[in-house]
Amino acid sequence: MKKKINIQFLLIAILAIGFTVATTSMVFYELFKKEVMDSLKTYAHVIIDSDSYKNMENDKELSLRDELRITLIRPDGTVEFDTNADIGGMDNHSTRPEVEQAFKKGEGKAIRESKTMDKSTFYYAVQIDNGSVLRVAKEASSIYNIYRSSFPIIAVIAAILLVFCIILSHFLTKSLMRPIEMMADNMDRCSDISTYKELKPFLNTIQKQHEDIVKNAHMRQDFTANVSHELKTPLTSISGYSELIENGMADSEDVVRFAGEIHKSSNRLLSLINDIIRLSELDTTDRDVQYENVNLRITAQDCVEMLKLNAQKRKVSIKWEGEDAIVCANKQMMEELIYNLCDNAIRYNNENGTVTVSTYMDDNKSVVSVKDTGIGIPKEYQERIFERFYRVDKSRSKSTGGTGLGLAIVKHIVAQHKGAKIYVESEAGIGTEIKVVFDRKQM
Repeated sequence: MKKKINIQFLLIAILAIGFTVATTSMVFYELFKKEVMDSLKTYAHVIIDSDSYKNMENDKELSLRDELRITLIRPDGTVEFDTNADIGGMDNHSTRPEVEQAFKKGEGKAIRESKTMDKSTFYYAVQIDNGSVLRVAKEASSIYNIYRSSFPIIAVIAAILLVFCIILSHFLTKSLMRPIEMMADNMDRCSDISTYKELKPFLNTIQKQHEDIVKNAHMRQDFTANVSHELKTPLTSISGYSELIENGMADSEDVVRFAGEIHKSSNRLLSLINDIIRLSELDTTDRDVQYENVNLRITAQDCVEMLKLNAQKRKVSIKWEGEDAIVCANKQMMEELIYNLCDNAIRYNNENGTVTVSTYMDDNKSVVSVKDTGIGIPKEYQERIFERFYRVDKSRSKSTGGTGLGLAIVKHIVAQHKGAKIYVESEAGIGTEIKVVFDRKQM
């Protein structure tokens, strides 16, 4: 990466030097042309003001000394006098650009380059009161000749600038990369790295991503440990009871009881495996999830009917109330979400308690609410109930057959539906209400 940045710096430097040299040369040449033209203009007006053009034969030596060519052109375009040529062989000058301009506007300018001589001739023409035109000309080096003569100096200066840029780019690259290299060496102390303000947002983003990766790694590590522990308990129970039966250490009554325990542990093991598989599926972000319009009322009513028998076994009553609530969602996920919320409400309820499932519209938002009269959740634990395998009452959870993954699945389903939010209101000993609010504009 350093090499790439260095090369880019050098390319920028070379382009900048080349552009500067070309621009400076052009500006210099334009100033040079203006200076020559101004001097020719001054010389021409001095000749006119002093009436020297009337006796130019006597001033011919003066024009030669200043390396000037002076030409006097009659109104019809014929040459009356020229310091550098025999007027007898000269053609009509009325079509010359500078002369033509002088006849029309009072003065004219022109530059003609000679590629063979590698020189440029500057012409300035001005009309005299009698209608004639006085033209003053001077030869000067062409732009190519100027470039050629000044090339060694320009090359030396460019080389010095290039060496300076190489050194500067090296230090700039090193300065630019230092914070990133320091961050790569110690990602946990990004906040202690001294850097320029433009890089701060980048460092903050990288640090946040690193923290998220570390957090996710810890969560996965904890999840793996918890899965191992949770699976070990029913497997140990199944293994122990089956071993007693296999070795003939249980009478007929014990066999029935042990078989019941094996069945109970098997069901718990199956529930754990199913929930773990479901969480793994929800963790896969590239799944093609199908969304459709789902009426939460119908889903909630079906769920209530499905869980009535289970609720009766635990001496809990469950009912639905409310109205239609349409949401754009995945139908299977909505069934899982409401089922897990209701199942939790039944498991952690008191004897003769109630579970009320409500669906309704609130400010153009679809809401499903599950409210129970159970044991409730203390304030200090409410933020953690959606963590995997987290249980407020561990002994009760295991006795009721809970896996500790139901609310984690609910949280994942809510996160899968953009704009959806989950709210918990609970008080220990009184009960819990969990609301899931869906924005109808979410999809």
